[in-house]
Amino acid sequence: MFSNADHTYMTLALRLAEQGLYTTQPNPRVGCVIVKNQQIVGQGAHLKAGEPHAEVFALREAGIAAKDGYAYVTLEPCNHHGRTPPCVDALINAGVKRVVVAMQDPNPLVAGNGLKRLLAHGIHVETGLMQAEALALNRGFISRMTRGRPYVRSKIAASLDGRTALKNGKSFWITGEAARLDVQHWRAQSCAIVTGIGTILADDPSMNVRLEISLNRQPLRVVVDSQLQMPVNCKMLDSNKLVNSPVLIAYAHDAANNAAKLISAGAELLKIPNSNNQVDLIALLENLAQRGINEVLLEAGQGLNGAFLSANLIDEFIFYYAPKLMGTDANGMFAIAELTEMQQATDLQILDVRQIGQDLRLRAKPVVKPIARLVPNI
Repeated sequence: MFSNADHTYMTLALRLAEQGLYTTQPNPRVGCVIVKNQQIVGQGAHLKAGEPHAEVFALREAGIAAKDGYAYVTLEPCNHHGRTPPCVDALINAGVKRVVVAMQDPNPLVAGNGLKRLLAHGIHVETGLMQAEALALNRGFISRMTRGRPYVRSKIAASLDGRTALKNGKSFWITGEAARLDVQHWRAQSCAIVTGIGTILADDPSMNVRLEISLNRQPLRVVVDSQLQMPVNCKMLDSNKLVNSPVLIAYAHDAANNAAKLISAGAELLKIPNSNNQVDLIALLENLAQRGINEVLLEAGQGLNGAFLSANLIDEFIFYYAPKLMGTDANGMFAIAELTEMQQATDLQILDVRQIGQDLRLRAKPVVKPIARLVPNI
């Protein structure tokens, strides 16, 4: 049974972990608090891959006060040598007598071994305190470790009647400035932003993070472009040189022999065709996972959105609804094959609803896998 004090200290550890929301990729976000005689003597957060982990920062601050103290950690301490030494060694050497862990590390290199080592050295270990909050903080890392693919969020800006662009393709701007700024934060915490060639040809976006915070990184920008139609002079490739944000183009067939020109323009090409000579989306996500991509933000039109939805590859939806009505001739959110039964509809669980400026933001996740549908050509 965890005490009220345990909850207080773990809450602080989780808040510390949030400091790495934009910067720890591909590592998980972790916070640690060291307590001695009901006083906080050390705290720390992991902020960047290759730098010390949260436990090390907290123990450094605590110094000799860590001996016989309690450590509250949001993720199981590591027990292997990576870019940094094992955190279990640091905790053991510091002489802590109790370690409270929010959740076990899904990384096969750790996966309970850190806890076993602490126990073997006589340290009292308890797990599961505020586990749901710890899981939410690292959904992408957990997805990559357990499923071999990133956690995919689909961001969609739409009118109240569910339209994302006029029939002629115009969509600037459906939502207001506050909502567009909110999207920048989702971009910043993502490891990759995925869009489709249709969006590139219609809007010529840059798809980079534009926030007044020091990121020291930009997400990988990925374009799903089956026939390799990406214009060499598009903003995404031009800004590649300015923002140090790489561009990956996933394609199936180079019909117009554009590969050499796109490579010269700075793009990386990935040929992953499926049986329909379209981009294999599952293979794409697996490839991104192999690159250390934890979280993907899908910012696309109804075609690619529909393909991801039909393949059951969307883990979470972020809908921004503007107080506008655009009519039935405007473009919808998802281009999918016609449904003939209500049981084929995608059921969603609403996670959060709030007003962002003049618009509404609704977050939801699928709760039931829909009946298999045909994946439209992209």
